Amino acid sequence: MLVKFKPAYSVYIDEQEIGCVQNKKEFEQFMKENLYNNKEENIAFSDIEFDIKYTYKLIEKNEETTESDVFLAIKERADITYIQYAVDVNGVQRKYLKTEEQAQEVIEELKKELGEDINISISTEYTKNLQVENEVEIASISNQICNELKEEKKKEDATINGVYLATIPVSGTITSRYGAREAIRDHTHQGLDIATKTGTPIKAVADGKVIYSGEKGGYGNLIIIDHGNGITTYYGHCSKLIAKNGQNVTAGDVIAEVRKYW
Repeated sequence: MLVKFKPAYSVYIDEQEIGCVQNKKEFEQFMKENLYNNKEENIAFSDIEFDIKYTYKLIEKNEETTESDVFLAIKERADITYIQYAVDVNGVQRKYLKTEEQAQEVIEELKKELGEDINISISTEYTKNLQVENEVEIASISNQICNELKEEKKKEDATINGVYLATIPVSGTITSRYGAREAIRDHTHQGLDIATKTGTPIKAVADGKVIYSGEKGGYGNLIIIDHGNGITTYYGHCSKLIAKNGQNVTAGDVIAEVRKYW
């Protein structure tokens, strides 16, 4: 009988068979090395709150056991806590790395780019959802973070009272700046004149609601958008008004067209 059969163990989770292993002790050792405190997979610790039972049996000598399937079934049910290392810049976790050494390398690259005075550090995070970079290219990660910081700085500079001015209304030549004193008016200029071709689309600079669409004194055809937080924008000297009074608009929406600058 021993020639035709070989010993093995059926493995059960909560009375349900999940597979078969050849050697119980070796499999439990494998579990210990790969499911508990496994640095290779960033496992900090695991908690198994279900019963695992083994039943001795004999199987055909040429029958394959299923250690990998059994392990995966147990791992999927286990309560696993992972450890990852975050690169923090200005108090924000930017990237998660597999090892503290990798995180330190990214920091050294960032210091070269951004200077020693930047607020940058490593934080250790225990998590149920591992987010580490699989392919670690230190220079590439450093560049990503630098680009993110540049974009955030641009957005910060273009934000007033919490309203982000996401785009410019038109591209053209600035013919009169805010606060300018000129012979054509008896007061300082209260806006910014941009000359461009007649019919050029005028875009809303931020999300908001149109609170005026019509003609108004020296503005000529005018659109006024309320962006909240006390911020409104005016779009005057239009040849055509497109957005209607009461309409909600998104940054970049075409709201009017340019009139030829006189």
